[in-house]
Amino acid sequence: MSDLDTAALRRTLADQLADAGHLHTPPWRTAVQEVPRHEFLRAGFFERVTSPGPTAWRPVQAESPGWLVRCYDDESFVTQVAGTIAPADVRGEILREPTSSSTLPSLVVRMLEDLQVEDGHRVLEIGTGTGYSTGLLCHRLGDSLVTSVEVDPQVSARAATSLGACGYFPDLVVGDGLAGHKDSAPYDRVIATCSVLDVPYTWVEQTRPGGIILATVTGWMHASSLARLTVGEDGTARGRFLEGGVSFMLARPQLPPPLGMLPDLDAGEERPARLAPSVLDDPTALYVAQLAAPRAQRLTLPGPAGTHHILLDVDASAWAALRQDGERWVVRQGGPGRLWDDVEEHLLRWQADDAPSLEQFEIEVSPEGQRVDWVRA
Repeated sequence: MSDLDTAALRRTLADQLADAGHLHTPPWRTAVQEVPRHEFLRAGFFERVTSPGPTAWRPVQAESPGWLVRCYDDESFVTQVAGTIAPADVRGEILREPTSSSTLPSLVVRMLEDLQVEDGHRVLEIGTGTGYSTGLLCHRLGDSLVTSVEVDPQVSARAATSLGACGYFPDLVVGDGLAGHKDSAPYDRVIATCSVLDVPYTWVEQTRPGGIILATVTGWMHASSLARLTVGEDGTARGRFLEGGVSFMLARPQLPPPLGMLPDLDAGEERPARLAPSVLDDPTALYVAQLAAPRAQRLTLPGPAGTHHILLDVDASAWAALRQDGERWVVRQGGPGRLWDDVEEHLLRWQADDAPSLEQFEIEVSPEGQRVDWVRA
């Protein structure tokens, strides 16, 4: 397909994003129309295999029919699995977890607009990935004002090749993005394309007063929300969660520990539960529960007495298991602390405050750490 045809694909993508309400400002629309997304997917991607059982992935190579047109779909594409495996490494299907991807363009441009950049701003991007969002930043600001940190050397090298093919040469750093990159600080804007358990204070230190940090704050129960914080003169960043769900892969250094051997669910202490586990089906309630038990993982386990809904904090050796007993729910808890007690306390307090939405939550990051709570009427 000719350069003229790919330009048409880029214009069509920009039109679709604008018509759907994701793209609002002329500078970012121009960037979408000019930056060729397919250059960042030349190494191929993985598509999900629709079949019963565990999720499998099948490689789609650049020479595959329809590959180029698919590059301009508003879709996320997995570009690496298991930490090292690229599409060219696989023949057939693979049953491993995704570890890098090209985020759907509508989310990319939504976040770039939420970042509120202006001409002359210096931006730190955490998570280079394929480099597509880096390319959009370079087009908008100039590559001398863009620094992007990627933990995976191979991913960073592929992004550098793709960016160079487009004529962009930002400062690409291989390292732990949670540490930022102080050599190019201070920044006017920091944006993370991975989720974090806690916004690192290093990002706050490396951002000018009045600067903005945009990051998805999540937990091991997989509740997440996009936060926008402004750094104050006092060295504390404060902000709110933005409307609309956002989910990214968790920063690799913050991945949860393996579950290992599950606890003996007949041990511990049992009591009637004040809340059923179905309360966690609500995304905001799940986020509140995650605040109460920030290092707990959530799973279900079928058993002869019915399904157990389990919270497990591996490092603390604490656990809670809920099961239905006739018309009521009971919870059995073990280890130091009582996970479900803490979750119930937070949820009942949140419900008593009229269950505020995530947009009514405040987040603060200071040298003492991160604090998240909802605003009370």
